[in-house]
Amino acid sequence: MMDTIWDLISRNNYFFSIFKSKVIKSVIISFSRILKKMFISLWEFFYGHFFRFWMKWLLRQMTGKCELQRIFDTYVGAQRTHRIENSLTYSKNKVLQKATLVVQSEVDKCVEDIMKEKNINPEKDTSFKICMKACLLQISGYKQLYLDVESVRKRPYDSDNLQHEKLLLKLWNLLMPTKKLKARISKQWADIGFQGDDPKTDFRGMGILGLINLVYFSENYTSEAHQILSRSNHPKLGYSYAIVGINLTEMAYSLLKSEALKFHLYNFVPGIPTMEHFHQFYSFSEIELDQRLLKGAALHE
Repeated sequence: MMDTIWDLISRNNYFFSIFKSKVIKSVIISFSRILKKMFISLWEFFYGHFFRFWMKWLLRQMTGKCELQRIFDTYVGAQRTHRIENSLTYSKNKVLQKATLVVQSEVDKCVEDIMKEKNINPEKDTSFKICMKACLLQISGYKQLYLDVESVRKRPYDSDNLQHEKLLLKLWNLLMPTKKLKARISKQWADIGFQGDDPKTDFRGMGILGLINLVYFSENYTSEAHQILSRSNHPKLGYSYAIVGINLTEMAYSLLKSEALKFHLYNFVPGIPTMEHFHQFYSFSEIELDQRLLKGAALHE
C-alpha cells in the first residue's frame, strides 16, 4: 500500500512539474510578446516624433531633394504610391496631410500646393508634377471606390424593384441559355447554386452587390462561367455556384475595406481605380478559386 501511495505522489509530482514548466513557458512567451509590442510602440513614437524629422532633414541636405522626390526616384508601382501615401499621412505639414483626402477634381491644385510647400522647382524636376498627380489619383480613387462599393453593398435586393428583377433573370439567361425558367420562385434556382426557391434571401449579406458581380462575371467571362457552373454541379466535388460567388464578393469587399487590396489596385490600375476594376478582381478570384479546386480534385483522384 505504501509503495502505491508513494508511486501516486511521485506521479503527481511528475505531472505537476510538467504543468509548472508549461505555465512558466507560457508566461515567458506572453511577457516576450508584451515587450515586443512595447518596443514597437516606443520605436514608432520616437521615430514619428524625433528620428524621422532629423533623418529627413539630413537626407535633404545630402541629396538636395525632399522625401517625396526621393521616393519618386527610388520606387515604382504600388510601392511608390504606398510610400507617398504614408509620407503625406505622417507629415506634420497640414497641406501634405490634407493631400490624402483630396477629391479628384482638386488634385491638380493640390499638386501645385505641395510643390510650393516643398519648394520644388518644376523646371528642375519635370517629372514630379506628373508622378504626384498619378499617385494622388490612385489614393483618392481608392477611397472613392470603397465608398461606391459600400453604397451598392448597403442596397438590399428588392423583389419589387423592376431593375433588380431584370438583373436576376439576366443572370439565369446568361448561365442557362438553353433552359427556360418556369417561374420566378422555383426550385430551378438550385441549378445555378442558390439555396432556396427565391434567390433574394441569399443576397442579404452583400445586398445587390453580390448579384451585380455574378452578372458581370457571367456576361464578361461567359465561357469560363459556364465551365465553372458545370464543374460546380459535380455529384461528388460540386458546390453551390451562386453562394460561393456571393462569398467571393464578401471576400473582395473585406479586402477593399481593410485596404489589403491597395497593392493590387495600385499595381494593376495606373490611374483611378473604379467599380470596373473591383468587378474584374472578383472575376479573377472566381477563376482562381476554380483552378485551385481543379488541382485539389486532381490530387484526390
